[in-house]
Amino acid sequence: MSQRFSRVKIPAGRARFKTKLFVFYIAYRDTQYLVTNQAMISHKGMRPQDVVVVLKLISLKSLLQSDKGAYIRQTAQTHLAVALGLSQSEISGSLQRSRIVRLVGEDKREVYQQNFLDFLFYGLRYVFPAEPGPLVVGMPTAHSAEPLRSLIVSQELYVWPDPQGSERGQAIEPLYNKVPYAARQDERLYELLALTDALRVGRAREIKLAQQKMKDYIYA
Repeated sequence: MSQRFSRVKIPAGRARFKTKLFVFYIAYRDTQYLVTNQAMISHKGMRPQDVVVVLKLISLKSLLQSDKGAYIRQTAQTHLAVALGLSQSEISGSLQRSRIVRLVGEDKREVYQQNFLDFLFYGLRYVFPAEPGPLVVGMPTAHSAEPLRSLIVSQELYVWPDPQGSERGQAIEPLYNKVPYAARQDERLYELLALTDALRVGRAREIKLAQQKMKDYIYA
């Protein structure tokens, strides 16, 4: 049985209003798409050195209470570049990427602590994985360096390949090639980097200890 439907006549004024509303919605939607798409284009994905840059900001955080002037100077992009063995443009791009994904704030100095911990705990080993390699001379990392070295007894020694290193162990590829240099400049950063590698290559017990230590450092 067919049923006949009659068209409902919409007053001209209301029709014009609906048309304007629809056009406004389309313009808003497309603007949001362009803004989001432009952010993704400028982001181009996280890079391994981005993790180290954020860790460096964390290592400098203690200066904020004791010497704010020193904190401002040492978190300047020119100083970060020297301390990490990167160019200033690499530091600028790194901080911009971290800002877009909300690991750091608009000032590119404040670290969003919980966001960064979530990334380290649940994303790092999948995004920037590492596996123990052949025996090389290098600088201890992961559970083979403090603060885990004094907590874990292991016959396995993990090192970053480094001609200036003094120990021989299985090679762990650093997040970027200047990591040993950066670690030698800053003991606290070295410990944060070692914990980060424990999250990348550690077993369950090592990861659990590294997570707790990392929380202690970041929330200190």
